[in-house]
Amino acid sequence: MASSSRLPGTGLEEVGVPGQTFLRDALTSCTDPLKAIEEFQLENGILLPSLRPMLPLLDLHGVRRLDFHTSVLEELRDKLIAHINELGSKEGKENDKKLKDLLAKSFAVVRVKALRPVIMSILKNTPLIDDKFLRVLVRDRELYNDTDTEVKRQIWQDNQSLFGDEVSPLLSQYIREKENVLFDHENLSNLFFSPSPKVRRQGAVVQKLAHMIGNSVKLYDMVLQFLRTLFLRTRNVHYCTLRAELLMALHDLEIQDIISVDPCHKFTWCLDACIRERNVDIKRSRELQGFLDSIKRGQEQVLGDLSMTLCDPYAINFLATSAIKILQHLINIEGLPRDNTILILLLRMLALGLSAWVMIDSQEFKEPKLDSQVVTKYLPALMSLMVDDQVRALHNKLPPDERESAITTIEHSGPPPDACEAYMRESSVCGVLAMYYTLHAAKLRDRGALLRILSILGSCKDGRAYEDPFLHALVALLIQLPDEFQGEDFSTVLFDEFFFAGLTKDNVIRHILKLLWYIHPKLPETRIQTLMKALQPGTQHNESVHKLHEALQQKLNAQTEPVASTSEMEYLDSPLMSVPTPAPYHM
Repeated sequence: MASSSRLPGTGLEEVGVPGQTFLRDALTSCTDPLKAIEEFQLENGILLPSLRPMLPLLDLHGVRRLDFHTSVLEELRDKLIAHINELGSKEGKENDKKLKDLLAKSFAVVRVKALRPVIMSILKNTPLIDDKFLRVLVRDRELYNDTDTEVKRQIWQDNQSLFGDEVSPLLSQYIREKENVLFDHENLSNLFFSPSPKVRRQGAVVQKLAHMIGNSVKLYDMVLQFLRTLFLRTRNVHYCTLRAELLMALHDLEIQDIISVDPCHKFTWCLDACIRERNVDIKRSRELQGFLDSIKRGQEQVLGDLSMTLCDPYAINFLATSAIKILQHLINIEGLPRDNTILILLLRMLALGLSAWVMIDSQEFKEPKLDSQVVTKYLPALMSLMVDDQVRALHNKLPPDERESAITTIEHSGPPPDACEAYMRESSVCGVLAMYYTLHAAKLRDRGALLRILSILGSCKDGRAYEDPFLHALVALLIQLPDEFQGEDFSTVLFDEFFFAGLTKDNVIRHILKLLWYIHPKLPETRIQTLMKALQPGTQHNESVHKLHEALQQKLNAQTEPVASTSEMEYLDSPLMSVPTPAPYHM
């Protein structure tokens, strides 16, 4: 009785199986309900004569009929699903027809939970599902949620809004993950630019999106449209990263249906290899240049997607870092920038990437012309700055000679050439090169070089020097130079001349607070107080800024208490921190 009273009925009658409706009618019209139930059990139980004698024995052992029937159902269901999957794995019109016939006969019971996995298995293995079945799945949220991604793809093809609802949380998650790496004040190991392209595209969001797209060109185009729209709306460059990573994830999966029709595939693949190897050789530079030069009239729209690929912070990082390396090489061989074809190509790609938002916003797909003066005037000026820094660094390694030392210091320590700052204000390419020379100087721990370039870095066009990937990398390097903060001149240039020019932005405050989190023991008390006051967030700042400022203030308060723990006093394992700190001067 237990088994029959709980038999699901929805859809069973449609396939000729008596269900709830039949049983209800039988019980309401009969004279002997117990006899009616017994007849129902006999007619609808497992019709195997060999099993009938077992039922009383199972009753004696306390095994309910429901449990017995359920276990048999599950066993048969698993075998049937395995057979359906085997059928689906074999290609051929005959197998497709069998699956379609099975679906037509069994879909009516899709709402029976015990049988639903079988129907879902048939749907999953059916290459082209009839719209009438898809409409039922869309209308019923429970059925839709139980549907496999392979089936949902067929639903999404003609339902962009539903696909958007599925994709949107993933895109938000992707942006959050990127920003968590950029802003995590306790993270000094998993830096933003550390992972290789191959590792990055193994991320959960990229893989999930690739699985959702499958080999559907239509769904891939939808995702690209979402990314373009979001990039346009937010100017968030992480959408550009996702565009490149998604294409390369599909490349790894060898989804030929998509990569063969994406006009950016070969270019992105070649650039990806360069980023992975951290080098552009002659062969690859010719491939990249050949692709840019081959864009014909009428195909200019490709530049929009190409510019997004090049606007990816990882691409910008690679192009600018490579350009600085080439400038160093040209200094060593006394060469001219205009004679280096790879350098010109890098600058060309950098200009295209930095113009991505404007190009997509204006819908004017034209490669920006690289100003010849960037090559003939700005780069020589930047190289002269680099030469000064090299001469000074080399001189510092020589045996001391006060007279010559003074002359060398004066000759090579003045303000940067006027042309540097002038072109940085006018050209995004010039600004980005200056930013990456700053990182280069910080890696070399060249204090003088850092001070000179930082003094003009805030003048970069469009405030590019205050973008998160750059500030994240700069702060990570500055944290490794704690002793430099003991000199007031260093703090004056870094904080007063560079950082404070960007204080109107939440992200800049967060990066400064992260820097202070680590280097505050080296700063004079008056400087810390001035900084904390300047960084005090107001109602216009987001919650993250408030939380970080409060956490840092608590950390500072804890360390000014008379008895501090050993761990609080330690700073990057420096033995100097065991020396008592002198009291601050009171002006």
